Parts: sequence; structure tokens; C-alpha cells
Amino acid sequence: MTTASTAAIADALGGASAVTILCHVRPDADTIGSGLALGLALKTRGLDVEVSYPGPESLPVALRDLPGARDLLVEPDALKGHDVTVSVDAAGPDRLGELAAVFERAVTSVVVDHHMSNGGFGDLDFVDPDADCTAVLVLRLIDELDVPLNADIATCLYAGLATDTGSFKWARPDSFRVAARLLDSGVDGRRWSRALFDTHPFSWLSMVAGVLASATFVPEAADGAGLVYAVVDHDAMVGMSWEESESIIDIVRTTAGAEIAAVFKEIEPASWTVSLRSKASVDLVPIARALGGGGHRHASGYSDTGSASEVVDRLVGLL
Repeated sequence: MTTASTAAIADALGGASAVTILCHVRPDADTIGSGLALGLALKTRGLDVEVSYPGPESLPVALRDLPGARDLLVEPDALKGHDVTVSVDAAGPDRLGELAAVFERAVTSVVVDHHMSNGGFGDLDFVDPDADCTAVLVLRLIDELDVPLNADIATCLYAGLATDTGSFKWARPDSFRVAARLLDSGVDGRRWSRALFDTHPFSWLSMVAGVLASATFVPEAADGAGLVYAVVDHDAMVGMSWEESESIIDIVRTTAGAEIAAVFKEIEPASWTVSLRSKASVDLVPIARALGGGGHRHASGYSDTGSASEVVDRLVGLL
């Protein structure tokens, strides 16, 4: 993969009359925040912009108040699919779900992403695994486009930055500089910290209690580095939005003596998504790739099918 310069991508975007921006499946704050921020910036230049994400999952509640979120297109048939199409925060075309065909039809396709497992799949690839999130890469493009930051654009970028750094717990120094710039541009940091990290429905407490009660510690896993895992089965997911289950990994990973944490989430009967986290010594990318997924050194994931014991045994056996 050859990484395109921000200037080359800015030329492609700025020279277009219309742009389509695609976010990934199970949309999180980085993909939605990046897509909305880029869309808002391009609109200030007079472009016709459409931003979309694939189903079947709905937009997380915390993201529905982001500037521009009400204009998100959720029906594939509603997309025009402009000649210049951008994928944000998707490690591969499969992460675009049903919108992958829209990306493939583009005359000029652009990939903006920070996942280490992304080998590039666009005409112009801007992939930087050293970036904490895709939002900071979008900020570089916005600067290259010479679009001034306003509170709306900054808020969308802040959502991606804050969540992908775990509320700045593992942020690189540059991310703090970016955060200061975004806050100076008008972001209400207190409001968005509450919305993104500290707001759950009451039923979430019962779900967490049940899941954590069955958490399992495997100290001998990964040559003694240790694994802790929890299973969120389909019954536990009933009445719970998918994004609420995503928060479990941040609780499980706090286990002392476990370098690796995993949460198995049964989104449909016998259909699972698996979140992986490591603290320091274990690179999760080869593990996730071996199971058909990908991601970052310390944060990866994959999908699997089967019974709970089968999907758990596959990971434990690999480790």
C-alpha cells in the first residue's frame, strides 16, 4: 500500500462537486464523528455531501445529537453514490457492509483510517496506524482543505478522539494537543464526556451484573500472560442496544493479572462479535487475523459463529 498525501486527497475532495462519505458497520463515535466532521467541512465549501452507515444496527443513542447526525442516510437506496466516495475508519471493504458496493462504484475512492490491519483498498489511501483515531486524520484533511474549525466540526472530531483513546487513558501526547484545540473551538467537553461514557439505561446495570458474575480468568493463557473473558449471550442482549454491550470490555480489562481481555457478544443466535484488548506486551492483530478479524495492537476484534463454548474454546485454544 502507498499512502496518499493529504494534499492529493484534499485536491480530490476539493475539486469535486459532490462527495459520498461512508462509515462502518456497528457505527462507533470515531467512524460517525469522522464522517460527519468531514461532511460538515466539505459543505462549507459548497459541496453536495451525503454521509451514511450500513445496517442493521441503529445509530448509538449517544451519537444521535452530534451535529449533522439527523441528516445521516440509513437507507442504501437513498444514496446517490457520488463519483468521489470516502470510507472513514473502516479497516477493510467488508466493514462497509452493504455499502461496499457504493464504494466500489466510485470513480475516485478514498480510504481514511488508522487501523494497523488496513492494507489499503481505495484509489487514494490515507492510513496511519500511529494515529490514535481516524478523527485526527480527518482533522489533517480539513486543515489541508483550509476549512476553519467551528464548534460543530470540532464536536464531531472530539467524539471520535475521546472514545478511541478511552477517554484519553491511552492517548499519545499529540492527542492532548488536538483535544485542546477542539475544546478551544467550542466543544462542550463535560456534556460529551457524560453522553459518551457515563450514560446508560437502568437495565444496563442488571445486564452487567449477570455478565460479570460469569467472567472467567485463565491465568495460563498466552504463555502465562493471562486472559479474562466474559460472555454476553443473546438472552442478556434482549432489550439492550448493541452499543451497551460494547462497554463491558472496559470493565473486564481492569482485571489484574490478565494481559488480555475478551468479551463475546451474541448479537444473533449463534452469531458473535468478539472484542479483544491487551495492556502492554501482547499484539492482538495476529490473533484477530487468525480468527478472521483485525484491528490495532492493543484493541482488535473479529466475528464468529457457534455455541458459546465453541467460540470461547477457539480463542482460548489459539492463545
